[in-house]
Amino acid sequence: MIKIFSKMLVKEECVDKFIELTKDLVEKSRAEEGNVFYSINRSVNEDRVFAFIECWKDQAAIDFHNATPHFTGTVPQLRNLCEKSFGAEFFYEL
Repeated sequence: MIKIFSKMLVKEECVDKFIELTKDLVEKSRAEEGNVFYSINRSVNEDRVFAFIECWKDQAAIDFHNATPHFTGTVPQLRNLCEKSFGAEFFYEL
């Protein structure tokens, strides 16, 4: 399994739009065959900091996900709402 942690700082005026856009992305991503879990999370300390925490069965599942219309259509919109993206980190469970 591969876990992904992706963190971003959303522009203050864009937080509500960001949250709204993530709903469909999360729902459809969770329904994918190779998905183990997929969530959007909000920082306890800074309400403009969000993180996607995901787990996929393998790299093929990630590749499939990254090519889906709900990913390719939504992620660029989310990036436009962000002040800063801290990038994505990939982890293997030990």
